[in-house]
Amino acid sequence: MGDRSIVQDYQEHNQQTDIGASIRNGREILLQAFNWESHKHDWWKHLESKVPDIAKSGFTSAWLPPSTHSIAPEGYLPQNIYSLNSKYGSEHQLKGLLQKMNQCKVRPMADIVINHRVGTTQGHGGIYNRYDGIPLSWDEHAVTSCTGGLGNRSTGDNFNGVPNIDHSQPFVRKDITAWLLWLRHTVGFQDFRFDFAKGYAAKYVKEYIEGAKPIFSVGEYWNSCNYNSDGLDYNQDSHRQQIINWIDGTGQLSTAFDFTTKGILQEAVKGQLWRLRDPQGKPPGVLGLWPSRAVTFLDNHDTGSTQAHWPFPSNHIMEGYAYIFTHPGIPSVFYDHFYDWGDSIHDQIVKLIQIRKQKDIHSRSSIRILEAQPNLYSAIIGEKVCMKIGDSSWCPDVREWTLATSGDRYAVWHK
Repeated sequence: MGDRSIVQDYQEHNQQTDIGASIRNGREILLQAFNWESHKHDWWKHLESKVPDIAKSGFTSAWLPPSTHSIAPEGYLPQNIYSLNSKYGSEHQLKGLLQKMNQCKVRPMADIVINHRVGTTQGHGGIYNRYDGIPLSWDEHAVTSCTGGLGNRSTGDNFNGVPNIDHSQPFVRKDITAWLLWLRHTVGFQDFRFDFAKGYAAKYVKEYIEGAKPIFSVGEYWNSCNYNSDGLDYNQDSHRQQIINWIDGTGQLSTAFDFTTKGILQEAVKGQLWRLRDPQGKPPGVLGLWPSRAVTFLDNHDTGSTQAHWPFPSNHIMEGYAYIFTHPGIPSVFYDHFYDWGDSIHDQIVKLIQIRKQKDIHSRSSIRILEAQPNLYSAIIGEKVCMKIGDSSWCPDVREWTLATSGDRYAVWHK
């Protein structure tokens, strides 16, 4: 489908001056500012001390963990969503952090967990599927019939073991939109990350974005990549198409995490760099088809951290960052890599961010892939940056290109 977004962006501009601006600009750099253990560490206070460095490093937005009351300490089993006291800290500490971020011009991104909600009282069928005694005191009609409620069937996949919210109910959508507006304007979040986005139809995400007008949105549409008996399939077109369809369903108002690129890149760096060029000669993830909507990343609190469901190989992460920071798309850095893996990694990532900014590489920059062999991948991006990763040595014409930075199995040049 190509990056159809030039035409779309004019259309968007006419319809939604507020919402489309950051996507049109294409110069976001995101930080996931937590991991799976953060709730144990007085997190809002801890993060506040990091904000000046986050800003100085060049991040435009920092994704914070769910900030509202939850039955599980990590925040992903919400109950009273109007309470800002969580295991990450108090409402007062959160407001202090958001104020600091505002001063330093880093946008706070709220983790929006609206696929499911833990009930307070037993209702229909003896299940905890009512919300008596707390704000948004919904009854069983707010819960999908597939998860024990009296609502309609889910418009997406079920998140098991907890009541799933029925977004087809107008009263539910009205209440959620009001809550999102409260997060935006009263609490002070500016961006949204939609958790478990495959749990409910993308058209509802579109409605919520239009209602609350976040500056930037990203959805977690996480499906398994295609595997065969030998491992990962070379062709992941059906995988990336599912993510693209979700983005389309949001009216193109949201970006999505590029799980396709993550899945391919973490196999490619193990001596299979041929995977990084698709049959059309383009990058093989969402990045290759719709880069203005692709948020590229190596790991998050689920795939990495202490959960490690699908981790990027730890001895290759700088090759991974060299790839996503020189390429189109919207790059994102995981907290652990930036702050827990030592000063050298931190400083190498900062250097890559600086090069991206200095050479004005953005989400829609052009790319020409030069080599995609088992141990060598090289490309020219925006005709201003050249890069290689892999064990094989390679360099571009030294009369044209100057080395900008290099490290273990990666190098970047600029004009």
